[in-house]
Amino acid sequence: MTATVPEPALENTDRDLLRRFEPILCFTKGESFFPLDPADYVACSSLWVKRPGRASERLAAAGALTLDTLGMPRRDVFGAVHFLRYGHRETKALAAQAALRFHRSVRRRFHAGPGRLARVGYVSRFIDALFTLVLLLRGRLPGGAAASAFDSYACSPDAQRRFYCGRVVRTQDWVALQYWFFYAYNNWRSAFFGANDHEADWEMVTVYLAPDEADLLRPEWVAYASHDFSGDDLRRHWSDPELERRGGHPVVYAAAGSHASFFTPGEYLTEIELPFLRPLSRLAQAASVVWHGLLRQYRVPDELEAARAVGPSASAVPEHGAGGDAGATEAGRIFRVPFVDYARGDGPTIGPGGDEPWEEPRLLTPDAGWATDYRGLWGLYAEDPFAGEDAPAGPRFNRDGSERRAWRDPVGWAGLDKVVPLAERLTRARAQRDVVAGRLHAVRADIDAADEALEAVSIEVESMRGRPHLRSAYQEGRAAIAAQSDAQATRHAEAAREHAVMEALDDLVTRLEGGEAPPPRAHLRRPMRPAPRTRLRLDRWAELWAAVSIGLAMITVVAIWTVLPAFRAAGLVAAIGLFFFIEAGFRGRLTRMVTSTTLALTVVSALVLLYAYFWQVVIAAVLITGAYIIWENVRELWV
Repeated sequence: MTATVPEPALENTDRDLLRRFEPILCFTKGESFFPLDPADYVACSSLWVKRPGRASERLAAAGALTLDTLGMPRRDVFGAVHFLRYGHRETKALAAQAALRFHRSVRRRFHAGPGRLARVGYVSRFIDALFTLVLLLRGRLPGGAAASAFDSYACSPDAQRRFYCGRVVRTQDWVALQYWFFYAYNNWRSAFFGANDHEADWEMVTVYLAPDEADLLRPEWVAYASHDFSGDDLRRHWSDPELERRGGHPVVYAAAGSHASFFTPGEYLTEIELPFLRPLSRLAQAASVVWHGLLRQYRVPDELEAARAVGPSASAVPEHGAGGDAGATEAGRIFRVPFVDYARGDGPTIGPGGDEPWEEPRLLTPDAGWATDYRGLWGLYAEDPFAGEDAPAGPRFNRDGSERRAWRDPVGWAGLDKVVPLAERLTRARAQRDVVAGRLHAVRADIDAADEALEAVSIEVESMRGRPHLRSAYQEGRAAIAAQSDAQATRHAEAAREHAVMEALDDLVTRLEGGEAPPPRAHLRRPMRPAPRTRLRLDRWAELWAAVSIGLAMITVVAIWTVLPAFRAAGLVAAIGLFFFIEAGFRGRLTRMVTSTTLALTVVSALVLLYAYFWQVVIAAVLITGAYIIWENVRELWV
């Protein structure tokens, strides 16, 4: 039986639901851009088109656009990209001056804290250096774009009014309340040392309601959009202690600059994988399987190290359900670029009971053509090959014009398409138990019928024994008996499996009848959690070392190569050893480094000996194996 979500009785039901559960956004001190009305942004923007092989062309000047005109249909050539431009200054000098003032004001309010590079190893630092160099070569926003956007944003008459766009989607089991927050600018890179900047930013939070036993809608799940998290990892149950609620409103901790959403305050280490480095990541994972699986060299996760340092803590221990091979996962991450999302929650709070309230939401109904029909970008098209610096499209579309899954399938986007609402779990469990009981009955009926058929064939074959003229029929009958016996074994295995499932469903029904609720965190595989601060010796010196180590390593390699040509190999080995020794000293891992180095040298030495004395090793192995087999067989004679 499937619950039917009641239809709204009044025209403003959607608005009432949105206002009842609207989120509370907590920002980080230093944040400069807050959710605004898209209409105000569009009014200050010009519309452009970039066609392949041609310069960008302006279609509408700033002040000439409205949300209604933005949603008008536009036909163009294949490969054309429509985009908005917001708050751009006319001269580079003015833009540079604005940028300097803007970044000074941000620095006065924001302090990064522990260096992000001190939280990762050498490989990640080297990839970060490559990313920095690549950023200079690919498309990126002009340096004054953030400042220009802030000036336009600050001068807007509605800059101090906080808006969100709301959408209500009703499915067979769920009512999804989507809250879309629009920001004029994402200044994660330029202000908070993040991965990218881009004009415009759409973020989204969804609250999922389901009818209870009295057919009243109750919240069951909340999902926050956040970087590369997807599916089950996006959502938390309404009863999950990690989900903070104030007066029935979910609390969202928005990251500085990137505006990514998190459930708890803290600093989150976000790692971005560059597409051309994926083969290296797979190779590192394969090598890690040998290191951790065959050689048993397990690495203690940073979360556990932090837990051991500060004592037992539920927040520091890895989540049940996050599972997987920790070593292989860690190996795959070394070729990613590390960044920090600062979601501290120590800045302004927007929403019920916060520093600033929400204005009346702008509903994303089917007739809102600016959201449902405009497939272009909401800011500057920087022509970034990685798309990181290009503005995003609207709430419905991806940058390539395809429809977002969060829009077309908000339930499946958060992995709820396989989840039964709480009020329906008992009914569905009983119904599924009946289905399995029917399958079990059918399998057992097949077993009984097959037993009778097998016995009949066996009697018939037995009657042929001793009659030479029936030799061919006898052999065919024996083969048929063997085949039917194998099929019967498969049926018995299927019956045992169905019986086990039946017992599990009986147990589930009993627990649900007793009022037991499902575990709220069993669905999590890679939960978002603040990065624990790695305890480093001489913290500030360790951060300084992390900042200069890659550049210093490059200079050292060049110096050895040019100044000491006769000792290049020895010099490089000594330099590498020294760098790793210093790093291990800062992290308190000298013992582990010595152990790992000894084991690695042992493996290399064994491989060298095997290569040099291959056939001798093979002969010795055969002799030892033969002697062992003789010993085992002869030993049985005296048992």
